[in-house]
Amino acid sequence: MDKLISIFWLAGESSGDMHCELIMKALARDGKRYHHVGIGGPRMQAQGLKPLFDFDRFSVMGFVEVIRHLAFFAKVERRIKQYFEQDKPDLVILADYPGLNLRIAAIADDMRIPVLYYIAPQFWAWKHERVFKLKANVRHTACILPFEEDLLSIHNINCSYVGHPISEEIHHELDREAFARFYNLNINKKWLGFFPGSRNSEVKKMLPVFLKAASKWDVEEYEILVSKSHSVSHQLFLDMVSQSGLQNLNIIDGYNYDMMKHCVALVCTSGTVTLEAAYVGTPSVICYKANPISYQIGKHLIRVSRIGLPNIILDNDVLPELVQNDMNPDNIYKQVNDLLPPNPRRDVVLLELRKLHAMLSDKRPSEEVPKIISHLLDTYG
Repeated sequence: MDKLISIFWLAGESSGDMHCELIMKALARDGKRYHHVGIGGPRMQAQGLKPLFDFDRFSVMGFVEVIRHLAFFAKVERRIKQYFEQDKPDLVILADYPGLNLRIAAIADDMRIPVLYYIAPQFWAWKHERVFKLKANVRHTACILPFEEDLLSIHNINCSYVGHPISEEIHHELDREAFARFYNLNINKKWLGFFPGSRNSEVKKMLPVFLKAASKWDVEEYEILVSKSHSVSHQLFLDMVSQSGLQNLNIIDGYNYDMMKHCVALVCTSGTVTLEAAYVGTPSVICYKANPISYQIGKHLIRVSRIGLPNIILDNDVLPELVQNDMNPDNIYKQVNDLLPPNPRRDVVLLELRKLHAMLSDKRPSEEVPKIISHLLDTYG
């Protein structure tokens, strides 16, 4: 019987949970026997991951927010170190989440456990010293953004571009008519989509502003679609929506990619969803609002002038970005209208989004990452 291969995973966010699920599914098809343990969400757990902690505890963003949870993260670190000592895995796979993951990489490397970093930290945006931590403690870094491989190779870091997982994860199930029937939408109206975020803390900041902006469009011409992530409190979301009093508002609690495709324009909280929307090809306004103290600290540390991943990848201000105080109902309304037909700006944006789609579709992580895993297991096993 084949040896049972033990892999420790750490994905602290919903996007990492989804991206790692893709790799776990590919591993399940290779005929080997795996034992998966670590930190991951419902998608990874459905693929057999044995969780060490409740996934929801890791949904923390911003300097101030992280400081409030330092005791918890110290506990997590101790527990993982204990696990490595008692049940040494064959491989550690870390997905994004660099604040914790780079510390775990150092612990694993000290114990001679090979580390694969899947979804590199955004070292090009801030905290460039993370490059040296990758070089010191990680055996291979799998990059999902095209330009990252060149930047890491400058430092002689073992790395490769594996393609972006959204190229495999995004699929469309319902055409416009079926989508309208499923959510009881008016097919004769234009649909504007709002994505307020996947965390309660994000939704509290973003949704009230989004709803005020949404109230500005003519109800006879537009219907408002608001995406509710499964990870957001149902009661919190409903309370905020009911307070808005909007009559032409529809909560969409699934089929995100269909919603992106069938809306004429989108308003998105900065994050993975902005890249998904761009890949689908629908113009969007990218919004970001942080805790004021976190934002002031971040302003002095961040090295890039753009926050939206589509704009960063294209190295061009293609999609409008509204940050902090600029992220207000009036500005959202103005910027969305600039992206609606027949505005010529829309055609320029659509052309750039087609370029981005081509850039992110040339490789498949479900094919590339398992090759790296196999190589590391053979080399260090």
